[in-house]
Amino acid sequence: MKQPFGVILAGGQATRMGGGDKGMRMLGAESLLARVASRLAPQVAALALNANGDPARFAASGLPVIPDSVAGFAGPLAGVLAGLDWAAAQGADTIVTAAADTPFFPCDLVPQLLLASEGMAHPLVLAATPHPDRGSIRHPTFGLWPVALRDDLREALEGGLRKVVLWTQAHGGREALFPDEDAFFNVNTPEDLARAETMI
Repeated sequence: MKQPFGVILAGGQATRMGGGDKGMRMLGAESLLARVASRLAPQVAALALNANGDPARFAASGLPVIPDSVAGFAGPLAGVLAGLDWAAAQGADTIVTAAADTPFFPCDLVPQLLLASEGMAHPLVLAATPHPDRGSIRHPTFGLWPVALRDDLREALEGGLRKVVLWTQAHGGREALFPDEDAFFNVNTPEDLARAETMI
């Protein structure tokens, strides 16, 4: 399989952080977005940022900015679709997504997702971490997605689907289990940002 393209998802409205771009918040000497980009870039063939609004505000990142093609803040799946369309135009077979507000995700995210996808006609895998009661918790903004299913995803979104797991389950999606429960800690509130400061 060809190396996946990478897409950082930053299309949300950051309401719990008081609005604005969460990825531009500083964590230590770097923005959250810069930390995510530097962690994902070595694992993928190319990298882009999914964000809505004026792309010029991300010029310093040096990344191509791809907006949602589905109107009305349709959630992470809209960002996945935008990424799949971008990757398809460049001949890629798959993308791996990461959230712009989750700076500590595993440095072996992509290899582990690819490993879990072995034998799948359409590689579709979500990252997950152990949970004592539920077995595992999926992290739907961290996944491996096949370009081949992008039109199916577009149709699902246009039909009103918003839940990532409902779509992945419909296509036999798998999980890649990562042992570190803090790896997918995401910064949603000012309190989370303060906690992340202690984690670095």
